[in-house]
Amino acid sequence: MPSLAKRILLPLGAGALGAIFLTGVYLGIVSLAESPKHALDLFWQDKAFVIPILLGFGTQVGLYTLLKKGLYMPLRVPLGGATTAAGGGMSTMAMVACCAHHVADLLPLVGLTAAATFLAKWKIPFMVVGLLTNLIGIVVMLREILKARRHAIAHLSSLEAIS
Repeated sequence: MPSLAKRILLPLGAGALGAIFLTGVYLGIVSLAESPKHALDLFWQDKAFVIPILLGFGTQVGLYTLLKKGLYMPLRVPLGGATTAAGGGMSTMAMVACCAHHVADLLPLVGLTAAATFLAKWKIPFMVVGLLTNLIGIVVMLREILKARRHAIAHLSSLEAIS
């Protein structure tokens, strides 16, 4: 049975690493297309969208870790193995939606200026979609965690009633 510290620190660490990874992807793509200075300038310019997307993705990674490792279970319930996360696919979709507008930064490198112009024009809607899918993913995973936790508590109560 994992300690309370592991139940808290593991998901928090995984979420922080997820947010850091996505930040690296964001800064890397923009740096590759333009320059590191431009990447930081763009990050600062779009911070109202980028930071919530990064935090939302990190939250999803943390919640996914809770689901995958079964760390959401009450302390008195032994873990019975890994649980699949219904919202795991939502995390991936949120990351793709979040970063899709950065394809516009790379397209001129391969000669697709018209597509790059289109994606750059629709940058804000892509980021809004990224935020919304992050929220949907978080809600789905929280719902799954709560449902599984209620089920485990009910099962534990029925076992205690039998004894």
